[in-house]
Amino acid sequence: MIKFVKGNEAVVIGALYAGCDAYFGYPITPASEIAHLASEYFPALGKEFLQAECETGSIYMLFGAASAGKLAMTASSGPGISLMQEGVSYLAGAELPGVIVNIMRTGPGLGNVGPEQGDYNQAVKSGGHGNYRSIVLAPGSVQEMCDLTIKAFALSFKYRNPAYVIADAVLGQTMETLVLPTNPMPRPEVKDWAVQGTAETRPNLITSIILEPKGQEQHNIKLQEKYEKMKVEASAELYKTEDADLILVAYGTPSRLSRSAVDELRKHGLKVGLFRPITLYPFPAEQLQSVAKGKQILVVELSNGQLRDDVILHLGMNQVPVYLLNHMGGILIRVEEIIEKVETLLTVKAVNGE
Repeated sequence: MIKFVKGNEAVVIGALYAGCDAYFGYPITPASEIAHLASEYFPALGKEFLQAECETGSIYMLFGAASAGKLAMTASSGPGISLMQEGVSYLAGAELPGVIVNIMRTGPGLGNVGPEQGDYNQAVKSGGHGNYRSIVLAPGSVQEMCDLTIKAFALSFKYRNPAYVIADAVLGQTMETLVLPTNPMPRPEVKDWAVQGTAETRPNLITSIILEPKGQEQHNIKLQEKYEKMKVEASAELYKTEDADLILVAYGTPSRLSRSAVDELRKHGLKVGLFRPITLYPFPAEQLQSVAKGKQILVVELSNGQLRDDVILHLGMNQVPVYLLNHMGGILIRVEEIIEKVETLLTVKAVNGE
């Protein structure tokens, strides 16, 4: 079955196909359609929808539902996600699953409701306290807004860890064709850790506090080992990178603009490709390293270089020239800007005889 929907609606559809039991949230532009549609779809299917008094309440309602082994989610943007950070840290510390969708707007502060990607570090580096990580998925289309929401639930329960789906405001409002999933996600087994008021789950304990320092250190070590295991989930899309002299790196709406730029530049004989990380954590570092050797990198993003900094970090000793093309404040990058920047970089390299 095919539907023509916004990215925000695709998130709700994906959550339902994932078997999500409960939605807790508070509306905020440009993510409001997620709460609005969840309030319609969830009760109609016998599932729970509750508009919390605020975003802080939302994340702790999710915590409670997750403790009982329920598939739960919330969604917000910018300031709302900031208010949730303590709760996300608690989820990670208690090893509880839950999906948080962030339709990113500009910041810092209230900013405005235009598209930006300034929440990259907040999600990827973890904005709450402690030594924790969140799984972070970055859709590039309406179809992926659905598919990666389903995947977020699967990975969140597989690793008992909070998972983000992050997209910019343009992608949340974009309307495209969505092919509905064929089958719902299999329901995860939770009896070994959830607390469900039954004799079977009575021995289970949900907590994020360990008062004895050595015990707390061991808990942190166990979490780090889990995050290391997550690296097998790293994924990226490679587009015309095989023979490229320069590779664009982008996610979300900038990746769509970059893909158009690649096609146009190829028409003019310039060998350019696109590397699109689908998982921002774990980052597809090995894939990036394998395609970056001997090439120039141009990172295209709607933030102050947060993705660029990670690209440099993950390239490590395999250093290649890394450049940045960016806008902030809600201004989209134009395809023509990308083309002009690429032509300049390749011309300079040619003039230098490199």
